[in-house]
Amino acid sequence: MSEFIRMLRFVLFSISAGIIEYTSFAMLKELIKLFWELSYLIALILSILWNFTLNRKFTFRSANNIPIAMLKVAAYYVVFTPLSTWLGHYLADILLWNQYIVTAICMLLNFITEFLYQRYFVFGKSIDTNVKAKQK
Repeated sequence: MSEFIRMLRFVLFSISAGIIEYTSFAMLKELIKLFWELSYLIALILSILWNFTLNRKFTFRSANNIPIAMLKVAAYYVVFTPLSTWLGHYLADILLWNQYIVTAICMLLNFITEFLYQRYFVFGKSIDTNVKAKQK
């Protein structure tokens, strides 16, 4: 599969994950009245599960060990989540930036760094190894 198609799929799945993250963030923040950090964390977890599942199967078409791949993604988020939560807290609560703009900035940082991490570390050696990829 060409890298352009792979990146296009990642973008489309990330957009769908972004919609899930942004919508759940807004619902948690506005309807349930959770504070920014908790709303962001729950919304991020929902989008991670969605994005990992779709990208593993369709973008990277990987047949590698799912628990190991999930642990690698979890390791990324062990670093990314506190850093982005701290950045979001600083921008939204200290500098008083709009919380939706701050969330969008965190999502954009997540998109760029997660693609590179998954492409080269999580699935790098197992790209195009699942049944669907081998059928072509």
